[in-house]
Amino acid sequence: MKDSITITEAREILEKYLKTPYLKDHSRESEVVMKALAKRVGEDEELWGAIGLIHDLDMDIVTKENNIENHSRRTVEILKEEGYDIPEMFQAIRAHTEGCLESADVLRQTKLDYALSAGETVTGLISAYVRMRPEKFQGASVKSLTKKFKDKSFAANVSREFINDIEKVGLERGEFFQLALDAMAEISDEIQF
Repeated sequence: MKDSITITEAREILEKYLKTPYLKDHSRESEVVMKALAKRVGEDEELWGAIGLIHDLDMDIVTKENNIENHSRRTVEILKEEGYDIPEMFQAIRAHTEGCLESADVLRQTKLDYALSAGETVTGLISAYVRMRPEKFQGASVKSLTKKFKDKSFAANVSREFINDIEKVGLERGEFFQLALDAMAEISDEIQF
């Protein structure tokens, strides 16, 4: 069993299991945000980026099976089948569904858990924000994004609670917004915004 995972390995697994374009875009966005978070808080960028990339690995499968309640649990099963045994990765992936699914039975506890739930969630807010702007990332600001964040009707399905939990990772929300905006802007030519 492998006790570590690289971005390259995570990409190969992602390509094998996840086919839906917008889910692949979300995965890539989550990867770059997680890598930036890891760098900022002194954690393993390769591991955190890989986890961001594959955290929703099972979405095509559980959607096809009409069993969304198995989301995250199925991702961990796939990763074990692929030969990985990384408890902190499994914990974070399982915990990112806390409060979202009735079947979510793993609670966020660690810095990585909170980083993943905040990091993958902020991508939805930023994607919605950037899509409404003719100039996309150019001129995007934390002040403007914060205003949209406070408007509960904007990107209404994005959990403000999960984003606010970035404080449990050691960042202020404004700093997190800037970090995530910068990370996602770097891949803006890859993603359909």
